[in-house]
Amino acid sequence: MEETHISLIAAELGIRPQQVLAVVSLLDEGATVPFISRYRKEATGSLDEVMVTAIRDRLSQLRELDKRREAVLSSLEDRGLLTDELKAKVLSAGSMVVLEDIYLPFKPKRRTRATVAREKGLEPLAVRIFSQEEFNPADEAVSYLDAEKGVVSVDDALAGARDIIAEWVNEDQKARETMRGLFIEKGMLRSKVITGKEEAGAKYRDYFAWEEPVSRAPSHRVLAIRRGENEGFLAMRMVPPEDEALTMLEGLFVKGTSAAAQQVRLAVQDGYRRLLCMAMETELRLAVKKRADHEAIRVFTENLRQLLLSPPLGQKNVLALDPGFRTGCKVVCLDRQGKLLHNDTIYPHLSDKGAKEAAAKVLDLCSRFSIEAIAIGNGTAGRETETFVRAIGLPKNIQVVMVNESGASIYSASDVAREEFPDLDLTVRGSASIGRRLMDPLAELVKIDPKSIGVGQYQHDVDQTALKASLDDVVVSCVNRVGVEVNTASKQLLTYVSGLGPQLAKGVLEYRNEHGPFRTREELKKVPRLGPKAFEQAAGFLRIRDAANPLDASAVHPESYHIVAAMARDNNCSVADLMSSAEIRRGIDLAHYATDTVGMPTLADIMNELAKPGRDPREQFESFSFAEGVAKMEDLQPGMRLPGIVTNITAFGAFVDIGVHQDGLVHISELSDSYVKDANEVVKVHQKVMVTVTAIDLQRKRIGLSMKNRQAAPQETEQKIAPKERPAAAKGPAMKKESRPEKFSNNPFADALKKRLPS
Repeated sequence: MEETHISLIAAELGIRPQQVLAVVSLLDEGATVPFISRYRKEATGSLDEVMVTAIRDRLSQLRELDKRREAVLSSLEDRGLLTDELKAKVLSAGSMVVLEDIYLPFKPKRRTRATVAREKGLEPLAVRIFSQEEFNPADEAVSYLDAEKGVVSVDDALAGARDIIAEWVNEDQKARETMRGLFIEKGMLRSKVITGKEEAGAKYRDYFAWEEPVSRAPSHRVLAIRRGENEGFLAMRMVPPEDEALTMLEGLFVKGTSAAAQQVRLAVQDGYRRLLCMAMETELRLAVKKRADHEAIRVFTENLRQLLLSPPLGQKNVLALDPGFRTGCKVVCLDRQGKLLHNDTIYPHLSDKGAKEAAAKVLDLCSRFSIEAIAIGNGTAGRETETFVRAIGLPKNIQVVMVNESGASIYSASDVAREEFPDLDLTVRGSASIGRRLMDPLAELVKIDPKSIGVGQYQHDVDQTALKASLDDVVVSCVNRVGVEVNTASKQLLTYVSGLGPQLAKGVLEYRNEHGPFRTREELKKVPRLGPKAFEQAAGFLRIRDAANPLDASAVHPESYHIVAAMARDNNCSVADLMSSAEIRRGIDLAHYATDTVGMPTLADIMNELAKPGRDPREQFESFSFAEGVAKMEDLQPGMRLPGIVTNITAFGAFVDIGVHQDGLVHISELSDSYVKDANEVVKVHQKVMVTVTAIDLQRKRIGLSMKNRQAAPQETEQKIAPKERPAAAKGPAMKKESRPEKFSNNPFADALKKRLPS
C-alpha cells in the first residue's frame, strides 16, 4: 500500500512522487520536519516545512486507515464472511468513512429491533416484501405468526419485516452516500434556547432562535453554539428538509405502487427517521466540528507563530516590574543573560511618600545594575506604573516598555518556575518572566502552555489532541527557525530543538553545568545518549557564540564544514575571512563545489549564512508607548485616535490593547476600507497599529475600535465594504489566499464541507 500512498499524496499536493518518497524515507529514519526542510533540500526538491508537514500528516492518516482496514479484513475472515468481492471493496476504500460504510452490514451489532425480528424468523418475509413483487404482504405474513416468538398478529409480522428493511436502508452504501450529499447541501443548523434557561444562558441570546445553512456557518459560530449546548442552555440540530430526504430515499428503494412497495415505503420512512437521519446528523456534526476545530486551531497557531517570533529587545540589563496597587509593585533586576540579580517591592500608588521612596529606589537600582530597559507588565496598575516610571527622571538611554503579561501567572506557579526559582515568591517569578519576555519572547514563552498565552479562539472547545500537535509543530518550527544558543538556553527551549526532546535537553544542561560552556559543536557528542543521529538532527540549529570555529555560531551544518573549508582554501584565506569579505564570496563559483549529494540549494544557503552568520529572522525591536492621559475605559471617547498593539486575532476580527486594561475589538469589517476575508491578511499579533474608538460599553466592558480611514466619504466607504454583504465575492479567484495546505480529513463528509464552509 505504501506505493499507492506515495502516488496519492503526490497527486493531492501537486508534487512529484519522488519528492514524497524522499520525505517519507527521511521521516521513517527519524528525521524531523525542520531538519528535512532545512538540510535535505536536494533530496526533497526544496520542499518547505509546510509541505513536509502535510506529507507527514497525510501519511500518518493513510497508515491509520491501513490499520483499520487490516482489522476489518481480519474480523470478516474470522467470522467466515469475507468474499473476494467484499475484500476488493475493503481494499479500495479511500477513507475511514467509506470503509466503515462497507463494513457496517457485517459489523457485530448490539441487539436492535431488526435483530429481534430476525430471531422471530421474519427475515424471509422481509426479503419477499423488499422484492416488491405483486402479492399481498398481509396474506404472506399469516404463515409467520408464532405466539411463542411474540408474533401474535399480521401487524406484528409486518412491523418486524419493516424493521429489518429499515436496517437494510440504513446500512446501504449508496443510500448513505446520497444522504451525506443532501445533508451537506441542504442541512440547516438550528439552535434554540432550552425552556427555562433564558436568563441563565443570556450570553447565548444571539442563538436562542438561530437558523442558517450548515454550509455557510463560520467556525466561531459553530463552536459558540456547541458550547451553549454543552453548558445546557441551547439545543442544536443539523438536518435537511425531511421531505427531500424521504423523496431521495424512496427513489432508491421503492419500486412501483404495489402493496409490498407501500410496506417498503413505510420501512424507508422509519429507517430514515429512526436510524439514517440520526446517523447522518451525527456524522455531519462531527464533520462540522472538525472543520470548526481546524479553523480555530489554524487561527491559534498563526497567532502563536506571530507571538513567538515577536521582535526581541536582545541582551540588555533589564529592570522588570509586576504592577500592583495595594500589594505594591514587585521589582527584579536581570543581567544580559536573564539571570536574576536582585528583587524588591515598591509602593508608588498608595501615598506621596511611597511614590518618592519608590522613585528613589528605582533610580538607585538603575544605577547599581546599569539598567538599559524597564519592562512593565500590562495587567492591573500597569498604565499607572508606566506613568509613574516615566515621570521619575530616568536617563534618556533607558527604554520603558509595556509587556503583555498573559500567562506570566501560569508560569509563576509551574514546575519550571519552581525549578528556576525554588526559594522565591510567585510574584518575583512573574516579574522575572516579564523581564525575560521583553529580552527574548521566544525563549520565555516556550516555558508556558501555549493555551495559556491568550492568543487563541475557543481553544478549550476544540480537539485537544489536534490542538496540542499543531501548537507543538509551531513551537518547534519557531525555535529551530531562530536557532538556539546552547550555552544559555533553558531546558524548555532545548527540548524543542530538532532531534533533542526532554531527556536529551536535560542531558545537555547537566553536561553544561558539570563541564562548563560548550566550546564546539563537536563537543555535543560527549553528552550521554546524544548519538550520531541526534547530533545530525540538532547540530545545525544549535549556536555556540565565540567558538573557535566561527561556523559553530552559524546555521551551516557541521556536515558542510568541509565545503566552506574548501572554499577558503581555494581562495587562500581563512573561514573567518570568507565570512567577513563580501568581495571574496562574490568571486566563488558555487557550481565548482556541487556534488551528487550537495546541490545548488544547499550551497546557496551556505553562502547566505556566511554573509550573515546566525542571523535572527525576527524583526528589529521598536519601542512603543500608549497615549498619555488614557489609562482606563472611563478616559475613552468615541472618535479618539489611539496607538495600540494587536494581542489576538480571531475569525471575526482582532483584539487590540490600547492601554486601558481591556482590549478593544476591531471587527473584521473595520480592519480596512476594502473587503477583508482573513484578519491575518491585514494585521499580525504584536503589531503596532493606530485605531479609532467607535463604541464604549462600560457595563459589559466592551470597546469597539476601527482601523478604517475615517476621512473617506461615507458613500465611498460603503462602496468599498459592500463585498462583505456578498458571500459570492469571497469565492472568486481574486479572493483566493496563498495559505498552508488544508489538513486532510480522511472523511468525505468533512472534505466536502471544506469546499463549502467559510473560514
